[in-house]
Amino acid sequence: MVAVGTSADTAPFATDCLTHGWRKEGRQASPQARQLLVLADGGPSNGHRSRRFKSSLQQVANTRGVAVTVCHDPTGASKCNPVEHRLLSHISINWAGKALRCLDTMLGDIRGTVTETGLRVRAWPNQKIGPTKVKVSNAQMKSLNLERLPTCPNWSYTIRPLSGRSGP
Repeated sequence: MVAVGTSADTAPFATDCLTHGWRKEGRQASPQARQLLVLADGGPSNGHRSRRFKSSLQQVANTRGVAVTVCHDPTGASKCNPVEHRLLSHISINWAGKALRCLDTMLGDIRGTVTETGLRVRAWPNQKIGPTKVKVSNAQMKSLNLERLPTCPNWSYTIRPLSGRSGP
């Protein structure tokens, strides 16, 4: 599922896309799931140093009642992302030579993408605007239920729901 929006590249925008995908497809495909795995590149909204991303993920964990494990691509390795090579290349071919002047055109071209193996790409417009320049304090960071994983601890961690604050 591909989200298209005009918001600044913010952590709340990224986690809203994650939440939308979980509500629309993930929960139905895996209703018993208690953990999500997120493979993230090093973008400004979801980089491994982004305090805002981690804070937003804590909200996802709390409201959805799931642990969120994140594995970030190391610096300079985001172009090795298999999604970029296997999915976005097909999308780029589909809209090659077309003027992408509006969201409807872009969404139509993305939704019209079908791979040779039969994957039909779904896309949705995320019209939420994420606020920019929001700081996450040291105290807020300490309140996160964040556990670094033993392999690549700077880039891999799990955020679990805070007790008493998990939801459906």
